[in-house]
Amino acid sequence: MKKMDFHRFSEKYKVRRLNDSDIPMIYDFCKSNTQYYRYCGQDVSVELIENDIHALPPGCSAEQKYYLGFFEGDTFVALIDLIDGYPEEDCVFIGFFMVNNAMQGKNTGSRIIENLSDYLKSVGFRMCRLGIDKDNPQSNRFWRKNGFEVIREVKQENGTVLVAEKNLTDKIALSKAPKHD
Repeated sequence: MKKMDFHRFSEKYKVRRLNDSDIPMIYDFCKSNTQYYRYCGQDVSVELIENDIHALPPGCSAEQKYYLGFFEGDTFVALIDLIDGYPEEDCVFIGFFMVNNAMQGKNTGSRIIENLSDYLKSVGFRMCRLGIDKDNPQSNRFWRKNGFEVIREVKQENGTVLVAEKNLTDKIALSKAPKHD
């Protein structure tokens, strides 16, 4: 587990931990994104959010979990659930990421993921991993556009999840590579 300063996850937005007192705000935020819930096979509910705020993978502690909101003034821009050091010490797992429905399609999410990736690399993480609902075209496009490559498929009760990862060490190596005309 690495010591992370989540306030540095974004250059543009204020980032803060979300907790049980934020559930009504999170619920309103999530229920506006009907496409995500249609593909994941469950309806957004207060109970689902309560569980997500506290859910941890096996062998992880509460100190590894970052359930965060990104804000611009009073506007709730994005929500991320991130696990530090899972499934390996030099890896971060994104369990959930959602952008404000009104801000989708404007590169808001991509900028957040780019800033986050840069920060994670700067503190020594090598890899970022997540699961994508195979049937959700919006999620598939978004994560692939942001450098995540599918490494395997996992069949689950509600459908197939694509396990994808992004090598955080490639970005800087590529940007420092000589340019050819």
